[in-house]
Amino acid sequence: MKNSNILIIDDNKSILSALELLLRPLCNEVMTSSNPNQIPFLIETKRFDAILLDMNYSAGTITGNEGLYWLNRILEHDANCSVIMITAYGDVELAVRAIKEGAIDFVLKPWENSKLLATINSAIRLRQSRCEIKTLKEREQSLKAAIKKEHPTIIGQSKRFREALDLVQKVAKTDANVLLTGENGTGKEIIAMEIHLQSLRSEEVMVNVDIGSLSESLFESELFGHVKGAFTDAREDRAGKFEVAKGSTLFLDEIANISLPLQAKLLAALQNREVVRVGSNKKIPVDIRLVCATNSDLQSMVAEGKFREDLLYRINTIQIEIPPLRERLDDIPLLANFFLEIYASKYKKQGLRFGNAVLERMIRYDWPGNVRELQHTIEKAVILSDGNSLAPEHFLFSGTRPKAMPRIQTLDEMEKQLIEASLRQHNGNMSAVASQLGITRQTLYNKLKKYGL
Repeated sequence: MKNSNILIIDDNKSILSALELLLRPLCNEVMTSSNPNQIPFLIETKRFDAILLDMNYSAGTITGNEGLYWLNRILEHDANCSVIMITAYGDVELAVRAIKEGAIDFVLKPWENSKLLATINSAIRLRQSRCEIKTLKEREQSLKAAIKKEHPTIIGQSKRFREALDLVQKVAKTDANVLLTGENGTGKEIIAMEIHLQSLRSEEVMVNVDIGSLSESLFESELFGHVKGAFTDAREDRAGKFEVAKGSTLFLDEIANISLPLQAKLLAALQNREVVRVGSNKKIPVDIRLVCATNSDLQSMVAEGKFREDLLYRINTIQIEIPPLRERLDDIPLLANFFLEIYASKYKKQGLRFGNAVLERMIRYDWPGNVRELQHTIEKAVILSDGNSLAPEHFLFSGTRPKAMPRIQTLDEMEKQLIEASLRQHNGNMSAVASQLGITRQTLYNKLKKYGL
């Protein structure tokens, strides 16, 4: 209480004096008034952590309407204010009514000092909590607004790209699950954000999960959460991404990287619209809009037994193919100039422009890394430039359309192929396979199970 400011309003000056004597040594400041008409001025000019308010002021009046009137005036000014009503013993029912209208407690005359101090202390703590919650909500709203403001601009007027954006506009207002497909660097995450921002869930922050960066052991904890003690490092309860995305959009990038056992768990969560935290049996309902992305051919993976067909149907209510940059030739100059403006400003080289031959060379190039490669290429060119014009020598162009780069295998794919080759070489002799690979038999069995061998 020592840093708090208290206001007391009562027409009985002896009560004001008694309360002031009790509270002044304990508080930062105690203000008193016998005239309730001073309340508007007082609350406008000073912040009070608690207000003690009498129920009646006019002589002979016992209805309590005056106290209720001033209670409402105070709360209209500051809904977080902690108001304690001062009332006589016979007016308890009236005091209860005041609590229903927003007072936090009441004090009976005559009061016990210890109980009065406990009530005031609770009122101060409640106001502090309310103010902290209000501040957190304001910061949350500011953060959401900043995230929206920082959302990358979508640029493109080519026919194929506009067709994809038209589909985005049609599906965004629904809660249909969306699968975004396309090569790396085409902007699938930006399109996912655009779907979210045009959706009915846009007031919440979209939750992103890069499935490709999650190990098998962390998948369940990351998506479904865990309880304290569920595993060695589980020092406290933690909500998973499904819970965090409540009322919002959950974006799962690189969805093809999920193993078959984990695909089954993801499917169950989507079908039942509930999750169970690791280490718990409690079912938690979830309310999310799901958007997934991949650069893999999921239909081929289904045919090869690497992806569950029922999960594909569940995530693929609507599929949107994001075209590669080589099929968006009209967009290359637009994107190039957009990135040039950004990086010329960033590196304080305003006035930079493309030389006559550069844009033509850009259009002739295949951009295997798509928009992401274009962006990084222009950033490098800006850094390397000396004059006011970007020339072809600032770019790593071959002069003709290169062949598309071969797909680079993942470590898991290479490991699986190595195990398969060793199994064939040793005719399924597990000891010989484990010895050749330099791992234990148990580790080998775990990997066989992981890869479905």
